[in-house]
Amino acid sequence: MLALPSLGLYIHIPWCIRKCPYCDFNSHQANSIIPESDYVSKLLADFDHDYQFAANRVISSIFIGGGTPSLFAAESYSRILNHLYAKAAFAADLEITLEANPGTAEATKFRGFHDAGINRLSIGIQSFNEENLKTLGRVHNADQAKAAIEIAAESGFTNFNLDLMHGLPKQTEFEAMHDLDTAISYGPKHLSWYQLTIEPNTEFFSKPPSLPSDDVLGNIQLAGEALLAQHGYRHYEVSAFCKPEFESDHNTNYWRFGDYIGIGAGAHGKLTLSDNSIVRLRKHKQPKHYLANDLSLVAERTVVGSDDLPLEFLMNALRLRQGFSISDFERYTGMPFETIQKPIDSLIEAKLLVVEHSQVRTTESGWRFLNTVLETFL
Repeated sequence: MLALPSLGLYIHIPWCIRKCPYCDFNSHQANSIIPESDYVSKLLADFDHDYQFAANRVISSIFIGGGTPSLFAAESYSRILNHLYAKAAFAADLEITLEANPGTAEATKFRGFHDAGINRLSIGIQSFNEENLKTLGRVHNADQAKAAIEIAAESGFTNFNLDLMHGLPKQTEFEAMHDLDTAISYGPKHLSWYQLTIEPNTEFFSKPPSLPSDDVLGNIQLAGEALLAQHGYRHYEVSAFCKPEFESDHNTNYWRFGDYIGIGAGAHGKLTLSDNSIVRLRKHKQPKHYLANDLSLVAERTVVGSDDLPLEFLMNALRLRQGFSISDFERYTGMPFETIQKPIDSLIEAKLLVVEHSQVRTTESGWRFLNTVLETFL
């Protein structure tokens, strides 16, 4: 039997004030009044349907993402959480994260979010540079970004994440480090610091901006990692840094090949079922279709085949600096470690992986060239 991993809950709020030119997430510009109450009702029905497949399992984390979840009122989140608490079992140290926009209107709601029971914010700063914010299509300016962080702290959030991007159009190493220095000065417990990538189906893909050279990108990465380490941030995942004991519980569950229920328009879920299968679910992507469908909110259901399980596990687990244990691979995939022994041996020989005390992790080079490592398992 497959071991049951930890279980998280993802809630998707699909609306934004404006679609950013780099964004390939399922987000939709709100051109009219958002049907907030109806959407919350649908979320609750969605959860009730999916939780039956994970009955009696304890949910260890909740992540409310988007879109821009801070567009919704605190009362909506009180309604959601009250319903969840009445229906399901939750960990005593439950982490509840809400993604928030630094725009002035959203920041004024932070106290209400805290009072509703949300105990962690993830604030989408992206940059403190005015020109970069304009290029990225953000709806806030640098002063609003700084004010939002201060309001979060004043509202009772002792644990918050700041999202920052680097490798922005025409960005210099000095500008990237200034962004990091500014973020660090506010003492966040967690920083998501990741390089801008140009994704299909985005405005930047059809009209590519001028990005820094590979040499500049490499210098930014090395200088940023050194600066974060100097200030006590542990680089525990490819683009995640935290103070000791403040890893993101929800995201770490993804990287450890954990299960998660996904509710909301376009939300994805992964569940280990009692019949020893692993299924992935996707909900209807368009908000209007999600709201209108009373028969089934599931647009796609896929059973993960045995041939795909090793790579699915490794694509997540090797993003973690500590890697994974051989026993976890076997428990959560149901496959013997010998299944991947040959590519593991070749990567060890290439000095891209190491196995120590039954723990598999990348070397420094493997960490830098993770895609190359993963391609070995195809």
